[in-house]
Amino acid sequence: MLLAIKESQDYIKLATSLLPVFAKTALERDKEGGTAKYERDRLRQSGLLKLVIPERYGGLGETWITTLKIVREFAQVDSSIAHLFGYHHLQVITPHLYGSLEQKQNYYSWTARNNWFWGNALNPLDQRLILTPDGQNFRLNGIKSFCSGAKDSDMLTVSARPAGESKPVVVAIPTFSHGITIHDDWDNIGQRQTDSGSVSFSNVLVKKFEILASPEILGSPFAALRIHISHLVRANILLGIALGAFEQAKKYTTSETKPWLTSGVESATADPYVLQTYGNLWVNLSAASVLTDQAAEKFQIAWERDAKLTADEFGESAIAITTATAFVTRIGLEVSSQIFEVMGARATAKEYGFDRYWRNLRTLTLHDPLAYKVREVGKWALNQEFPLPRI
Repeated sequence: MLLAIKESQDYIKLATSLLPVFAKTALERDKEGGTAKYERDRLRQSGLLKLVIPERYGGLGETWITTLKIVREFAQVDSSIAHLFGYHHLQVITPHLYGSLEQKQNYYSWTARNNWFWGNALNPLDQRLILTPDGQNFRLNGIKSFCSGAKDSDMLTVSARPAGESKPVVVAIPTFSHGITIHDDWDNIGQRQTDSGSVSFSNVLVKKFEILASPEILGSPFAALRIHISHLVRANILLGIALGAFEQAKKYTTSETKPWLTSGVESATADPYVLQTYGNLWVNLSAASVLTDQAAEKFQIAWERDAKLTADEFGESAIAITTATAFVTRIGLEVSSQIFEVMGARATAKEYGFDRYWRNLRTLTLHDPLAYKVREVGKWALNQEFPLPRI
């Protein structure tokens, strides 16, 4: 147990050693957009891409608790890097969740051996991608949007609708497969270096073993964890952004902010309204951190149950994640907006780029509307109805 704790701390220490590297150019890269190639390569070199892969397959065998803490650390200085890193791990474990035992073993081993960086073209709401039979194999034709991390990746998880069917399937294929075109069309207000644009598929070959469809696991509570892992990754990114915004605002307020002319104090740090705002923000951030940590712990328990996970155990993890995500969304938007009230008008200058915290939060939160998260929590709080397992 002591060894495991030491190893976890070493990985967190390794990750935090990268923070100055990411922070140094984060503001410039946010303005430029595009692909964070240098930063992605630093992640490759760190070995942290193998974090959740079990040791028996060549990985580091770490917990999701450690992995999500690292996501949060990265998000404090660069939420795009945190996004790429967190969702890489979500794709890595997809063959474990959706595939056969052989697929799980193969994709884990191949990823660890080749140090693959995973991206995705999995957006389930975009059904323009069609999978058609071609002898013993299949072909992909169409387009997908919101394909985070696709560019500069080695592997892609892809959802497609089999011709003539309504239920999609998920495949895991090499990004460099002939016929795949990754477009540079991600031009949104936030998360500007997540390469979340579109990917086109033109007669792309898919072999049977690349289709993740194990009858024993699809539709099970364990397979349904995938959507809640994505929410938990997002919650830690949002929390990291909010914590980063708070720290930057604090530095600015203590060094640059002038007291208001009618405040009656000589320093902004003595202004009762400034103190009240910082106090409220810190209370809420502390509560958000506790809820998010608890959700990670409950998820880790569910993850370790593997295929034995029951519907009730799934529900306990799901409601903890949903509660944390709802609260972090609300508090994150509050923090990233209210920091300007305690920093003052000069803090809106482009040279500081403080607006990126709100822009990144707002962009991410719209993928999972707060109102629907709160409704799910309400169903449980009032009627003890857990979120239903769904792929």
